[in-house]
Amino acid sequence: MKAEGPNPMDFKKIDENYAAKGQVFPQEMSEIADLGFKTVINNRPDGEEMGQPVGDDLKAAAEAAGLSYVSIPISLPTLTPELVAEHHAAMEAAGGPVFAFCRSGTRSTILWALTQVCFHGKSIAEVTSVAAREGYDLSGVEPLLEGYRDVLGR
Repeated sequence: MKAEGPNPMDFKKIDENYAAKGQVFPQEMSEIADLGFKTVINNRPDGEEMGQPVGDDLKAAAEAAGLSYVSIPISLPTLTPELVAEHHAAMEAAGGPVFAFCRSGTRSTILWALTQVCFHGKSIAEVTSVAAREGYDLSGVEPLLEGYRDVLGR
């Protein structure tokens, strides 16, 4: 990722290969590509809020900008181990930095934390600390992280 200076898109660099942000719009896809990202993961269900762009428009804009686009819409009530594994697989297949988004960036950050705990052996304290550094308080989802680690952990 090239973004080391000012951050006009206001995304959060969670780690060297993953960033999270609130809603993205089709016209931002070229800038995302210019920043060095390779894949965009949309964690927001269509129709969650009035005025949000639909996934098909986001996908077309991402692909036109040379980005891979993956849709893994979730809400915490619909989250499953399979969706966490799907998110992990998309991150692994990205071939470079991933730009994930949802309404605020929190769900995308929770998914990042889940992949790190479940598939990369990171501690819950470590991932919650990294998320907090970027403004995401994951302390309320520590039981979720523990439960998924027990189900998916290696």
